[in-house]
Amino acid sequence: MLDIILQTEEPDDWLRFGNPWEKARPEYMLPIHFFGRVLDTPTGKKWIDTQVVYAMPYDSPVPGYQNNIVNTMRLWSAKSPVEFNLKFFNDGDYIQAVLDRNLAENITRVLYPNDNLFEGKELRLKQEYFLCSATLQDIIRRFKASKKGPQPRTDFVDFPNKVAMQLNDTHPALAIPELMRILIDIEGLSWEHAWDITLKTCAYTNHTVLPEALERWSVSLMESILPRHMQIIYQINFLHLQDVQKKWPSDNARLKRMSLIEEDGDKRVNMAHLSIVGSHAVNGVARIHSDIIKNDLFRDFHELSPEKFQNKTNGITPRRWLLLCNPNLSDIIGERIGDSWITHLDELTKLNELVNDQSFILDIQKVKQENKMKLAHWLESEYNVKINVNSMFDIQVKRIHEYKRQLLNCLNIITQYNRIKKNPDGEFVPRTIMIGGKAAPGYYMAKKIIKLINYVGNVVNNDPVIGDRLKVLYLENYRVTFAEKIIPAADLSQQISTAGTEASGTGNMKFMLNGALTIGTLDGANVEMAEEMGPENMFIFGMTVDDVELLKRKGYNAFTYYESIPELKQCVDQIQNGFFSPNNPDEFKDIVDVLLKWDRFFLLADYQDYIKTQDKVNEIYMNQELWTKMCIRNIAASGKFSSDRTIEEYSREIWDVEPSWDKLPAPHERIADLPKQ
Repeated sequence: MLDIILQTEEPDDWLRFGNPWEKARPEYMLPIHFFGRVLDTPTGKKWIDTQVVYAMPYDSPVPGYQNNIVNTMRLWSAKSPVEFNLKFFNDGDYIQAVLDRNLAENITRVLYPNDNLFEGKELRLKQEYFLCSATLQDIIRRFKASKKGPQPRTDFVDFPNKVAMQLNDTHPALAIPELMRILIDIEGLSWEHAWDITLKTCAYTNHTVLPEALERWSVSLMESILPRHMQIIYQINFLHLQDVQKKWPSDNARLKRMSLIEEDGDKRVNMAHLSIVGSHAVNGVARIHSDIIKNDLFRDFHELSPEKFQNKTNGITPRRWLLLCNPNLSDIIGERIGDSWITHLDELTKLNELVNDQSFILDIQKVKQENKMKLAHWLESEYNVKINVNSMFDIQVKRIHEYKRQLLNCLNIITQYNRIKKNPDGEFVPRTIMIGGKAAPGYYMAKKIIKLINYVGNVVNNDPVIGDRLKVLYLENYRVTFAEKIIPAADLSQQISTAGTEASGTGNMKFMLNGALTIGTLDGANVEMAEEMGPENMFIFGMTVDDVELLKRKGYNAFTYYESIPELKQCVDQIQNGFFSPNNPDEFKDIVDVLLKWDRFFLLADYQDYIKTQDKVNEIYMNQELWTKMCIRNIAASGKFSSDRTIEEYSREIWDVEPSWDKLPAPHERIADLPKQ
């Protein structure tokens, strides 16, 4: 939530009243081990003297869309093995009576704890291992309990044909050493056999190109909490570096770069390297992102195993992000082309035939205006601010991070404000600019940016000269249910990350599907969106990936742009001199220091082109028929960005499973009576 324009975190006690959709499965509760020591025995390694926490599974049904198929999502909760100590309680030591239980159950009490301090790091590592271990133990239990063949199953040769594990970024990377531990120490497999199974079972999806976002765990912390896993990681690294040395015999620099263990300073395990080495497939989530992975971020690994690397562009589900959240738009699309687009989104290409259909253009405009009125009414009740429903709804909603450049959007707001103040009688396209998203609890600069946006909004919204020509809203507690209200009402979607920093983005696809136009850089999935719809139906600005690399090599001097662009200089000076924070003129000095001295994301280099492109947005918005035709072309080009297409590609090309569109019979039907898809 925002408390007097500061982000403060509050617990979301989502289980306070229980969850009617989930079922606890205590019969499948599993022990999870931490700490302890490893003993060498004649039969192999034994992990002993551990602290144990139990993992309690909870199952929730996940129904398919009109196909009579229901999958199960299994979540886990930490339970203490310690019984409630009545003696402590009876002796008056009430705190000690519950302390041990609470310490164990803290593991799943808060997701993504602030890990700026050691205690947070330790808890985060415990969380990751807890979820990996519980899931893997459960998968192996189910595999061994299969009703086919001898009972219980002890031959793991078929395991990779029955199980596929997709490591979604590095958070579940501990699944690799954990699977090795179970197969070797518990099931008695040889290292070679266990490694072959692990490699065929695991695949890794990378979601970020920012080096600091790739997890690195302190070796000392790992050796303390997971001593057996650290031994396994060392052995994986030893064998991996032998392979590297065979291919590049005297390249010590490459050996250092490719090691799973980083030796500089405090020794750390590079979890991305572990994920690549322990997986049979590695993919990015947009074509440009996958190219960066191969040519830059993991270039050495690509040169070692090029066959592993591929691309799987992200997608979104049209059932939620159009059918459910925008029923009026769904209806007018269905009236024109039928409803098969709901499961085959590429059917939307048929809308291209209606681009010049005046009745369809009017219907699209009517639906958009109705959605804007609904959102305005809701925002007025929530934020007590009057919104001009005839203004352009200009929206940037996403996680707050410097590379996503909400600060560039803020500079645009200040620029537009200054222009109106300079020429109060001029003609301006009215805009309501909405920014929403959350910062990580320990991310100082992201929280400072949120504060600046709110301070700027406070000045803009209360200036009588500005009136309803410019409004700024910071959307509190942005979440999925909020997005379902915002996205259908958007006119303009801001996707303005520095080229080469956004892996893909999915918000860009949601806005596109709902008929918002995009102002953005050629980054992430924006590149493929432009290809699908034609670049003339997007507002593209700024440096490309190659331009950014050239600027890095040449050397970026922010002062050059600051001194040579008067409007930009005015904006930065206003932030620096306390124009938006008169009670504390130094409030945003840190932001200005970053902009002028340490900006890794080149905001000032892209500022001028961004502002020019915003002027072009205004010009086209004045021509509502042209704007709406561009909206229709955006919707019609959305087919590629269905999650159905993405999952089909994962199924065929990574999991080796052929997807099926056939539906199962309902309880009253026979299979023979069902129509074939």
